[in-house]
Amino acid sequence: MDSQSAPLPAAPDALMQLTTGLWASQTLAAAEQLGLFTFLSARHGATVAEVATGTGIEERPAEILLTACAALGLLGRDGARFVNTPVAETYLVRGGQYYFGEYVRMLTEYVYPGWMRVIDAIRANAPARVTSKEQQGIFEAGTRPKIFWDGLYPLSALTARELAGAIDLRGTTSLLDVGGGNAAFAVELCRHFPGLRATVFDLPFVCEHTAEKIDEMGLSERIGVHGGDFFADPELPGGHDAILLSMILHDWDEPRNAELLAKCFRALPAGGLLVISELLVDDEKTGPLDAALMSMNMLVGTWGRNYTVAEYSDWLRKAGFEQISTVRFGAPGANGAVLARKP
Repeated sequence: MDSQSAPLPAAPDALMQLTTGLWASQTLAAAEQLGLFTFLSARHGATVAEVATGTGIEERPAEILLTACAALGLLGRDGARFVNTPVAETYLVRGGQYYFGEYVRMLTEYVYPGWMRVIDAIRANAPARVTSKEQQGIFEAGTRPKIFWDGLYPLSALTARELAGAIDLRGTTSLLDVGGGNAAFAVELCRHFPGLRATVFDLPFVCEHTAEKIDEMGLSERIGVHGGDFFADPELPGGHDAILLSMILHDWDEPRNAELLAKCFRALPAGGLLVISELLVDDEKTGPLDAALMSMNMLVGTWGRNYTVAEYSDWLRKAGFEQISTVRFGAPGANGAVLARKP
């Protein structure tokens, strides 16, 4: 039997899914940009012709886009009308509590251009989205636009809900959310634990947006902001019995992370709790997929990567922490949290 007639070891289905992944993500991005899901929600569904008229496009691209969104599980059919599926209705209709549209736009406008140069990041061992090797440069005002912080809010809020159900903060009175961005974690944790107060510590220009978000959520009496730089400032703000690092340490390399953990240790009182919420890589470094791909995203845009429980545990012990444990949960931005106490 020659090589051309020999049976293939496996069908290339998985490879086709990988190679066409961009098609799926950009179909979603185009539909969101047109406001398709919001349009369909307001009208409880629409025909191809109605969608074309309502979104200002011709019927040919309208039909193609609707068919693709249906194939992706975002739309269904009700006779001649296309309707949102529950996922689209919950997360892709503008004005919803966990609206993902800004996250989709943030990826399209801010993240994906760097991914188109991922080979440059691999070869240079440097972020593809920045030209300077100064790590702080990726967080300076103007380098990460407002859409970056707004886009992360629904991802963070949904992750925070799962974290709140996985850890017990009933004995905690004051939480410092280091690098807390738009306060999604502080908001969700304070909602879940009525006795908790929180402070979001982030760069001053970020805190300007954060204060507005906290006020919008009606939690200004329980959540405050503290502008600063957790590397440039000699110490973190004190007076809190717990510190949260959520989706922070994956931005930085090992020496920077060790530096930040040492500051967390010094800022906490005896018995204080540190919570690290991340997409954790398996100790054998074979997955899981979401953590591994997020690590690739860090390669494209930062000097960090996603780390294992073993790596975090080693750094925590060296910083002086004890009672190190791990809780697992499933969420868009994290699959678990590493907990540690200051003796």
